[in-house]
Amino acid sequence: MAHIGDENGVQRIDKWLNIACLFKTRAQAAKACDSRRVKVNGETTKPSKTVKRGDRITVKKRNGKFLNYTVLAVSEQNVSSKDARTLYDEEKIELSEEAKELARLHEQSFKIKRRKNKGRPTKKERREMEKAKKQIFGM
Repeated sequence: MAHIGDENGVQRIDKWLNIACLFKTRAQAAKACDSRRVKVNGETTKPSKTVKRGDRITVKKRNGKFLNYTVLAVSEQNVSSKDARTLYDEEKIELSEEAKELARLHEQSFKIKRRKNKGRPTKKERREMEKAKKQIFGM
C-alpha cells in the first residue's frame, strides 16, 4: 500500500481528485475546476487550491448530479482504486423534483442550436440564430 496520510497533508485539488480516482486524468480534474464544477468548502476553486484533511469537496457531474466528498487523507503518490476509496467519504445529494426541473430548464436555456455545416452560416441559419438570441436575451 502506498504512503497515505502525510503529517502536513496538503495537496493541490486537481492532483487529489486524480489520485482519489474521481477523475481519470489530472487534466480532466483541472478542466472541471476551471469550468466551476468543483467547490472546496462551498467556494468555487482553481486547480491550484490546496486541500487538507477535513475539507468538503462538492463535484457536479455531467449528468447534473452533485456529489459531496469529505477528505479523509492525502496521498503523495498514485494508489490503487481500492485504496483510493479510503481517501474520502462520499455523500450523495438528492434534489427535489422541482429543483431537478429548474436545473434542466437552466441548462436548456444556454444550449444554442448547433449548425449542420462548417464555415459561415447560411442566411436561414443566421436568421434562426438571431431569433434564438432575441428570445433568450430579449434584444
